Order: sequence, then structure tokens, then C-alpha cells
Amino acid sequence: MNEQIESLDVLIVGAGISGLGMCYNLKKKRSHTSFAVIEGRENIGGTWDLFKYPGIRSDSDMYTFAYSFKPWTEKEYIGSAERINNYLNELVRDENLDHYIRFQQKVTAANWDSSQNHWLVTVTRHDGSDYKIAAKFLSCCSGYYNYEQGYLPKFEGYDDYQGTMAHPQHWPEDLDYSGKRVIVIGSGATAVTVVPAMAKKAAHVTMVQRSPSYIFSRPASDVLFRILSRILPAGITNRIMRAKYATLQQLSFVLSKRFPDFMRSLVRSMNKKDLAGAADVDVHFKPNYKPWDQRMALVPDADLFNSVRSGKTTIVTDHIERFTETGILMKSGEKIDADIIVPATGLDVQLWGKMNLTVDGNPVVGNTLTNYKGMMFSQVPNFVWVFGYTNASWTLKAELTYGYVCRLLEHMEQNGYQSVHPHQEPNAKRVRMLDLQSGYVERALDRIPSQGSEFPWCNKDLYLKDVFAIKHSKLVDDVLRFDDNDSLADFHKPSPERSTHTSELKSELTSKKVDPHSVQNGTSSQTKTNKKVKPKPKQSSIA
Repeated sequence: MNEQIESLDVLIVGAGISGLGMCYNLKKKRSHTSFAVIEGRENIGGTWDLFKYPGIRSDSDMYTFAYSFKPWTEKEYIGSAERINNYLNELVRDENLDHYIRFQQKVTAANWDSSQNHWLVTVTRHDGSDYKIAAKFLSCCSGYYNYEQGYLPKFEGYDDYQGTMAHPQHWPEDLDYSGKRVIVIGSGATAVTVVPAMAKKAAHVTMVQRSPSYIFSRPASDVLFRILSRILPAGITNRIMRAKYATLQQLSFVLSKRFPDFMRSLVRSMNKKDLAGAADVDVHFKPNYKPWDQRMALVPDADLFNSVRSGKTTIVTDHIERFTETGILMKSGEKIDADIIVPATGLDVQLWGKMNLTVDGNPVVGNTLTNYKGMMFSQVPNFVWVFGYTNASWTLKAELTYGYVCRLLEHMEQNGYQSVHPHQEPNAKRVRMLDLQSGYVERALDRIPSQGSEFPWCNKDLYLKDVFAIKHSKLVDDVLRFDDNDSLADFHKPSPERSTHTSELKSELTSKKVDPHSVQNGTSSQTKTNKKVKPKPKQSSIA
């Protein structure tokens, strides 16, 4: 008996903010296109449904993080996970997007068949059964990190600790930390969010960091928005606010790259004012890297600094010697006891939602690929990875990708094309795709794709430039190849040369003297609980 294979024009992988935006755009701009969204979890939202740790919020403004087609109307411009989820659920409900979403299913494999000009996709249901979809175009909206497991350094004596270990990525929602002594390990966005949130109820919170991060404070609400929202329609207000914050984001990034000492001094002055002498700014808030070599952490209304000033939070900047039965021993000899330890120690980068991606039966190896316009890859046909900005709001780049995909599909339809891929010549110059020195990036250099030295292979993460280069430029260029699959099989066939790029990236990492195992940023998800708090493993998602 022949297996039934469903046919679709487009298959979207993931129903987080990226996948829902792609779903909306296809519905509005290409109503005749057949498509579906595969979501591994039982809810939409991706990141904003997965993480449950105290205080979880966006690390960028919501005027640019929210969609342009659905204005953010809350007065708080740094959105909590609850508000973001409500916003996304409202979109799904108002636009009937749930009609397209298939929950608790995962794309486990996808093979491009050049003879048929489609992706043959294997989808696994929650009960373990599989079915196949033949999709002409594959849009991966699964983010870039492992939903099942984050990064956890190998701490000496880790298993000796007898208290409660609460990992941000698998937070035990019934955990009562009232009156408890808490240690939070890390200095990235997760740590600076968790610390002031837990300090409100905890007896005391100690933030343990190996090295500091750049942290700056902004008011939780915007004066201009409060004024404009009273006198202008939501759509106009939204456009003004998006223009304001998109410009500020880019200005901050460009100034940081061109005048790093000036930006370092500016952030230091802000930190010193917010601390008001409660902590040594040159010990605990002086990173050993330049601004925007790693993402800068945003805190609303100086909540982290206020927590330090109040005495509820202490910051310790030192290396961890080992875990003990009651807490942590630092290399300086200082012993810190705690009832609860929160290791906010980083993400585990994962490509394409862990799906097994192949072209004509040959595995697609991430570090052999070169990124095209921040969304497609060399010699990978009919495939788009929605990957947002690392130096600005994720959604700004995601929306440029939605528009580009719709234009590309329209062009192919009008000209009768069945396949398209960016073609890169052999031995073309390649450099690292992400210009960040964050721990999660450095640890994944031997897995992630590269980029080229010039546009369209080089993506500078500058939104205002990308608006013209991607949204308003001619679609067809000298790189895109239509209905030309002849070179694909040879490109993806395993060969000894594939290891060359890995060695080059490792050499680059060594030359920059960046420790890939640095405990500085992000969240961790390996779960260890010693005191009756045993969080159930969250279901893996590809959203």
C-alpha cells in the first residue's frame, strides 16, 4: 500500500513570533498559497511560552519587537512574557491563524528532491507516528537554540550541592523562594532579569558573575508614546515609535563600533549614577570587551541597580572554584551559601529545530554553508531561515524576510520556476556569520554557517540599510539561480574539505582569546533538583 503524501506550497516550521509572522504574511499576501505551520509544543509563542522564570521579559523595546501590522498598545515598552503571549494569542484569534497550526508535531527530517523540486518532509506526531509532506518551499522559523537543553559548564562538585537547583529553561513553577537565600550565576539578559525579580521575595540574592556585561537602564514606559497615543490613531503612533527605536538601536550600535571608548564611558556613567555608591562600578560593571561585542543587557527603571542599592542583592565578580553542599566556593576563598541556585549560564545553539536536513540524500552541514541576505544559504534550494537581528529587535529583520519570501514566491510563480537557490562559487571568501563574542556563539562556531565579505553574502545587521537592500531592491541578482539543481548533489556530498572551515573558525576563536566556555550570558536548561522540586522536562519545540 502506497504511503499518502500531503502536498503543500509552503511549510512553516515553528509557531513562535517568527512563524506566526510568516503565517500572517502568507495569508494576507498569498491567499491562494497552500501552507501549514508545524509546532512541536502544545501552545504558540515559542520562547515566550517555554520560559517561566521570574520576571521574564523582552530585552528590546516592544515597538520594534512587535509586528508592524499589529501595533503594540501597552504603555510598558519592555514587554513581559505574559503580555507578549497575550499579544500573539490575540493575533492568532483575530486572524484565525490557528486554522493553519498543527500542534505537538515536529519536523524530524526534510530532504530536497531535485528530481521533484520539492522538500519531502517527515513530521512526527506526539504519539510517535509519522507522516510525510511534499512542500515546494520550506520556511524554518524555529529560532537558534535548543529547547530541550541549554548550556551548563562542568562545575566541580556540582552534584555535591544539597539545595534546590532551578534552571531558567525548565523553571519549577511551584518553586517558593520567599525568604530564601538565592544565588544566580550569570551576567546576561536572563540573570539581570531574574535577580531583581527574585529579590522582591527572597531573603537575599547574590549575583555571581565570572565577568561583567554592559547593562543600561531605560524607563519602563515611553513619554512620547503616552502623549502620541492620546492624540493619534494607533497605527500612526506605532510607525513613529518604531522609527524612533529602530533609529536609536542602530545609532547605539554604530557609535559602539566606531567610538567604543565613548560608549563605554557613557554606560559607566549611567551605571555609577544608578548605583549611587552601593557597588564598585569598576569591579562589577566593567566588561573586558568592547560595547556590542556581546549583546547589551537592558533593564527597566534601573530595577537591578535599585535592588543592589536596597541591599537585597549583592554582586560577586569572581571565578567559581567549586560547588559545596551548601552553596558555592569562589576562587578568592569566599564561601556563599544558598537555599536555591539559579544557573543562568547560557544557551545551546541549535540549527533548524534539530531537523535532519538533506539535499538529494546528502546531509546539509551547517558550517559548509554561506548565508545569503541573512535568510537563505548557498546551494540550499527553496529554503529560508527566519533569523532576526542580534543588535536590534529580532522582528525587524523577520519582517523583511516575510516580505522577501512573498516577493520571491510571486516571481517564481509568474515565471514558472520550480526551484531557487543562492549559488556561491568555490573558494569564495567566508567569515563568521555572527559578529558577537557571546559564549553561546563562540561555543557553536564549528557548527553554524558563515557569511561572505560583500553583500548579498554579507549581512551587516543594519536595519536602515537592509530596508533598501532587501525590501526595495531588485529581487533577481547574479547570485540566485532558478531551476538549476545540477550542482547541488556535488556540493553537499561528504568530503574531507568540509573540515577545513571548522579549523579556520577555531583558529579565529583562539586568536581572539575568547573563552568559549565563559559563563557570562544567557540561560541554562539542564535540570537538577535535590529537594523535592523536580521539574518535568518540557516538550522539545521547533518553534
